[in-house]
Amino acid sequence: MTKSSSLMFAGLMLGAALTMAGCASFGGGSSPEALAPALSARMDQPNATLDTQQAIGLVNAYRATRNMPPLVADAGLNGTAQALANQYAQTNNAPGKPQALAQMKLSAGYATFAETFSGWRNNATDAAGLAAPAGKAGLAVAYNPASSYGTYWVLVLGN
Repeated sequence: MTKSSSLMFAGLMLGAALTMAGCASFGGGSSPEALAPALSARMDQPNATLDTQQAIGLVNAYRATRNMPPLVADAGLNGTAQALANQYAQTNNAPGKPQALAQMKLSAGYATFAETFSGWRNNATDAAGLAAPAGKAGLAVAYNPASSYGTYWVLVLGN
């Protein structure tokens, strides 16, 4: 191995370690395996149940790193998110953001909330939306095995 390839390999390993540490810090443990089971539960199957409290807790952990106040899970916003997720799963078209919402994040194809959150966190526009000024959140997932992506996620933020 040449010196430049050794340095590149070391850099890749360091990047991988930092990525794993970053994921673990949002799960509350010291390793990726410490991620709360509810966050890695597969939603790409019939009758899967999303633990919205733990999922919003992960969003709140991220918001804390951005000096934003925590979101409170809201039953009304969960209903809004579920209706939007169902629409998304049935039509395969991203729904428009209702005017009353401060923010809406969409995703499709990820089997778990941890994967979905990671996608949002790693996209600059979505990451900014996760840290948007808001006080309440609703989150939902819909599964449609006959659709293009199978699993559809909606996070809505409001006041």
